[in-house]
Amino acid sequence: MRLQFTKGHGTGNDFVLFTDADREVDLTEERVRALTDRHVGVGGDGVIRAVRADGIAEVRGQDAEWFMDYRNGDGSIAEMCGNGVRVFAHYLLAEGLAEPDAEGMLPIATRAGLKPVRVLGKGRYEVSMGEFTIAENETLVTAEGIDVARPALSVDVGNPHRVVALATEAELEALDLNRAPGLDPAADHGANVEFVVPGAVTSGRGSIVMRVHERGVGETQSCGTGAVAAAMATRHWIGEDAPDAWLVRVPGGELDVTASGTTATLAGPAELVFSSDIDLP
Repeated sequence: MRLQFTKGHGTGNDFVLFTDADREVDLTEERVRALTDRHVGVGGDGVIRAVRADGIAEVRGQDAEWFMDYRNGDGSIAEMCGNGVRVFAHYLLAEGLAEPDAEGMLPIATRAGLKPVRVLGKGRYEVSMGEFTIAENETLVTAEGIDVARPALSVDVGNPHRVVALATEAELEALDLNRAPGLDPAADHGANVEFVVPGAVTSGRGSIVMRVHERGVGETQSCGTGAVAAAMATRHWIGEDAPDAWLVRVPGGELDVTASGTTATLAGPAELVFSSDIDLP
């Protein structure tokens, strides 16, 4: 079958998007892998399908017109994608599928719950990420480029993360994230792993530099939920004097994370690159 799609990205975290309002396309793992293949497909970290939320058991009770059906590049189903939500909202507006309300809000249904998106203008969006949780149990992480296992903080932002603090940016740059980091104990359904170097606090805003290995994808230029997890882990490590606002620098750009108690928002750009069509296998 012939599929019309749009390629988009948020700080380099890129996606293949298409509309399938009534879930008529059989979106198999094979088809997702074909679409995201960077050599013989469109190329992307994942696939986002726009589906009408009415009648979908996964999102029952979420007051939204559209459900973001997100798949990792290997075809596996993911609960949530912070960069993907912004790009998805941008896609819905560009396609004329939705309009923000009078306050600039657009609700998006996801497997991790309702995510309200605020249109900030000039291609920027802010996502209400909801509750995050931090577990006190420790995970040891091994990766190519670090000599010994490092402790990680477990943070859940609707999907699971393990955050590792490093001392210097040179140590961060030395990592080889082409292979998945090892986790001890292993996560039941896998986890995204963020490596961060905390920076200075300026004018009440903290900063970190981050790289990430996403489960089912590999190293990506950015990860929205990972940026939230990394900022909240760093805030946790600092303690009571930690700021609530954070600038997160990733290889693909910059993201803004703001905490309020145990909830967080994520703000950043979204861009649609091109539209075309392709034959699905």
